[in-house]
Amino acid sequence: MPNISLPTGQDFTSVNIGSSTVRRTGVPKKAADITRAKKMGLITTEKKYGSGGNASVRSGGVMSARKLEETDELKHKKVDKSLSKAIMQARTSKKMTQKDLATKINEKPQVIQEYESGKAIPNGALIVKMERALGCKLPRPGKKPAGAAGAAKKKPVGTGMVGGRAVGRGPAKRR
Repeated sequence: MPNISLPTGQDFTSVNIGSSTVRRTGVPKKAADITRAKKMGLITTEKKYGSGGNASVRSGGVMSARKLEETDELKHKKVDKSLSKAIMQARTSKKMTQKDLATKINEKPQVIQEYESGKAIPNGALIVKMERALGCKLPRPGKKPAGAAGAAKKKPVGTGMVGGRAVGRGPAKRR
């Protein structure tokens, strides 16, 4: 049999894993070094035309239609003064503090304070909780009284037209 030597997979030569012995030239950092490198021909500069920059900065005082539309003031709806007064009156008539009302409806006292001062953003679910805890109806924000707006639009129940025929509660009377 011939003697075949197979590689064992181990290389016992030394490997340098740190800094190399080759000296690299770094990028010049000082202005004087940059000008020296330019004179030696190691660095070349190119002027790029029409690139970079923010066009809106150069546009001057011209305002586009989009910018004009964005100047609208955006505000949140605040609690109406009538609601904040009603909460305060109902709470004081029940001899409750803001903290008592807040714990009763599982909210923080700051929330009740914001509602009573008129700084809170109205939340219907929270107003319903306060109505239940205080045992009275509170004025809702943004709703009109039911008597003024709803009276003109209501139809009598059970009457109407279906397919050109009058439909009512009872059978049609013949004459």
